[in-house]
Amino acid sequence: MRILGPPRRRALVLTVSALVVAAGAGAGTVAHAAPAASPWLDPSQPLEQRVNELLGQMTLQDKTTLLEGVGAPSGVNAVGYVNGVPRLGIPGLKLTDGPAGVRDGQPATAMPAPISLAAGFDTSLANRYGSVLGGETKARGYQVLYSPMINLVRVPQGGRNFETLGEDPYLTGQMATSEIQGIQDKGVAAQVKHFAENNQENNRGNSTSNVDERTLNEMELPAFQAAVRNGRSWSAMCAYNQVNGHWSCENFPLSHDILSSRWGFDGVVASDYPATHSTVNAAVAGEDQEFGGSSYFSGLANAVTSGQLAQSVVDDQARRVLRLMFRTGVFDGGTTPTADPAAGATAARATAAAGTVLLKNDGGLLPLSASALHSIAVIGPWAGKAYTGGGGSSHVTPYSQYTVSPVDGIRARVGSGVNVTTNDGSDTASAAAAAKAADAAVVVVGDQENEGSDRPSIDLPGNDNALIQAVANANPHTVVVLNTGAPVTMPWLSSVHSLLEAWYPGEQDGNALADVVFGDVNPSGRLPVTFPTSLAATPIQTTAQYPGVNNVYTYSEGLELGYRWYDATGTAPLFPFGFGLSYTSFRYANLSVTGPDASGHVQVGLDLTNTGSRAGAEVPQVYLGFPSSAGEPPWQLKGFTKVTLSPGQTRHVVLTLDRSAFSVWDTVKHGWQVPGGTYKVTLGASSRDARLSGSVQVAPVATATSWSGHITGIGGQCVDVDGASTANGIAIQLYGCNGTAAQDLTVSSDHTVQVMGKCLDAANGGTGNGTLVQLFDCNGSGAQQWQPQPDGELLNPVSKRCLDATGASSANGTRLQLWDCTGGGNQLWQIPQPSGPITGIAGKCVDVNGAGSTNGTAIQLYDCNQTGAQDWTRSQDGSLHAMGRCLDAAGGGTGNGTLVQLFDCNGSGAQQWQPQPDGELLNPVSKRCLDATGASSANGTRLQLWDCTGGGNQQWKLP
Repeated sequence: MRILGPPRRRALVLTVSALVVAAGAGAGTVAHAAPAASPWLDPSQPLEQRVNELLGQMTLQDKTTLLEGVGAPSGVNAVGYVNGVPRLGIPGLKLTDGPAGVRDGQPATAMPAPISLAAGFDTSLANRYGSVLGGETKARGYQVLYSPMINLVRVPQGGRNFETLGEDPYLTGQMATSEIQGIQDKGVAAQVKHFAENNQENNRGNSTSNVDERTLNEMELPAFQAAVRNGRSWSAMCAYNQVNGHWSCENFPLSHDILSSRWGFDGVVASDYPATHSTVNAAVAGEDQEFGGSSYFSGLANAVTSGQLAQSVVDDQARRVLRLMFRTGVFDGGTTPTADPAAGATAARATAAAGTVLLKNDGGLLPLSASALHSIAVIGPWAGKAYTGGGGSSHVTPYSQYTVSPVDGIRARVGSGVNVTTNDGSDTASAAAAAKAADAAVVVVGDQENEGSDRPSIDLPGNDNALIQAVANANPHTVVVLNTGAPVTMPWLSSVHSLLEAWYPGEQDGNALADVVFGDVNPSGRLPVTFPTSLAATPIQTTAQYPGVNNVYTYSEGLELGYRWYDATGTAPLFPFGFGLSYTSFRYANLSVTGPDASGHVQVGLDLTNTGSRAGAEVPQVYLGFPSSAGEPPWQLKGFTKVTLSPGQTRHVVLTLDRSAFSVWDTVKHGWQVPGGTYKVTLGASSRDARLSGSVQVAPVATATSWSGHITGIGGQCVDVDGASTANGIAIQLYGCNGTAAQDLTVSSDHTVQVMGKCLDAANGGTGNGTLVQLFDCNGSGAQQWQPQPDGELLNPVSKRCLDATGASSANGTRLQLWDCTGGGNQLWQIPQPSGPITGIAGKCVDVNGAGSTNGTAIQLYDCNQTGAQDWTRSQDGSLHAMGRCLDAAGGGTGNGTLVQLFDCNGSGAQQWQPQPDGELLNPVSKRCLDATGASSANGTRLQLWDCTGGGNQQWKLP
């Protein structure tokens, strides 16, 4: 079984103490006392077993200790710190920024800004980037890194656009997935942020981002879903802002229903600094750790002892924190690795060069030839200093010995045979004179983005525009280099021959720039954001959208964000999304579009040829045009790859689109559907440069809601795909839960169970005892139907047999099969459960009165409001949960008029609710139904038991 994350170490049972990494960077190890029998310290045991064993030894105070961020001890440079429990050998947890390198006040590798990484359009580059971040984080003794930041670029002036991965959800999700894997392969938890819709900095702590359901699910959330489902992120940060009027850190639809229930996220949710606004609501919604100086979670223990909060909620919070700690290896000792600044600088240089975008090169001015130059003038406010990053929590203190300015990088590249002069550009006339006296001029200018505030405009600051114009007028061989975190206007564009967007290139700024300018690296960067002609020519067209009205940001652009808006409105950008030139040229030929296959996959192929005289890399991009009935923007990026070719070389390239590429959000059934019809397919070099065009016919796929996560069975073992393979016929087995994609199963309302893009399948359509269960292309057959039963079995309705662990074994590798249903422990499965509102008469929601969570709190009807008081989870045991407790017939009553209340979950018949085909919820003990008293739909109407009548006041729509 392939394990993602820290490598397993040789089993060593520690019976007295655990050695853990000390708090400070470079420190040795310190011992934490633990009980003589501490089985959770044995690294050979399954992770979940270790978590449960340790949790069972913890007091309530121990558990809440893990949930409260505190100030770091003296000598510890961590941005975030959580006290440990020395009595049990639990060390402190140390967390740090950030998205472009470790930020703790000490020197670290200052990688290029994430927007530069995104411009690389290269997932292998993102993995290397993450590896550098994770390795240096580990070397400093931290366990959690606040990275990546994957909110989309929405507002052109956004103060943290430089920290993002661009404007497109698909590109962002792909790059984030690979970066997260790179971080976590080093044994460090990536904390993906900011969940969700933190798309502007102004008023971020007291504003609400109001966005409709379809836009939320199709634009902002896909990148987070990719980070969680594909990247396997171990942590997530909830944002400062509200979403649709509810604070992100206590937003039940986001954190509970989507992140946890729908996506199966089993990691830690931690607050931004500070972004917690309550104790009970935040805890029940799914926030696990509070940071930033607020103290709501200091009241968790009292909330439990006073009955306001169920003990199970805190147990689950602590369980998730322990899971993260075991994943990062803090209990298992080992030597702290040593940082390698030289290797970091090499990676920073390569990333910066790969992300540099050649926007203009009229007359082939670039690359410059050092042998043909006698002099070169390097001019501008950023000529003599490296642009190591934007402002705020992502800013890294670079290693001084690896920090290279543009002028120093160019001097080192051209040698003593070329006279390199420099001018800071503060005096336009002297800068123009310096340019005129040189064979070539390189003008380096930039903006300054900062966390906490947005830019006032998208113009270059100060006299930068005038400086560029003056230098271009003085020397026709002028190269303009932009160090910006986002698009800027360019009134001088027609006057310059060559233009490079180098973003915020990090500590190796000058060396990376010289690599590109002199042709040692052929530029292959592509724009991850559209560059507009002006601020007025962007998707943000109204004050309500930005800067907002009364602290409300209205996302009325809907799906038309970034290039989608330019395509939908026919607006010409200055430079389109995905655009970038090269020092060579490429030919696209022989488009093929095949599929969809049984799993809904479509393959798009082409022959790509380097027709120039230099080696170079091209980024073929696949854009889909949906059938008009789908109501989508004209084109959407659905695939890309970076291909490096020698001069004259041809390579056949195939990009695979899975079913999600063809899916849109259904706001009626609240799930994904595939509209049937003809999809246009283009392959090109940008969103506006289609080189090849075709189409594919796709059959409709009806909406199916789904819930994701582990399916656990006998011995707490997880249902697992052998070897994490995706080949048809691969065995389905039991294995220790490990958080990998091979155990991330999706249970759909169409009764399929999906994993690794395929379905659990009774081999060869067999129905007899002993028929093995395998992975196979989803095909809608009865062999792939699995119906959850009230007692926990998974019934295959065709064979009328159940999913069974062979021989009642819980050993790793135990095959799963069909067998007569017995109700035995080897046929009982814990599956992911749906969450959301329960609606009844007149569309009113089942509601916990006053959002209380104490035993006996009344259950009523109320206007739907997306709060935790209306967020119900259906359990396979027939119970319904909200606020950490269960829907309960008061006093175990069974007669007409028995009121329904909230109460500790206890497995009794008073808490059983069976959905009926006509929409009723039957309590099987009383044989009566959930009923709105007096057939009223007024707010506050109490719910009760009553004889089942099928009336409208007994009709319920479940999540």
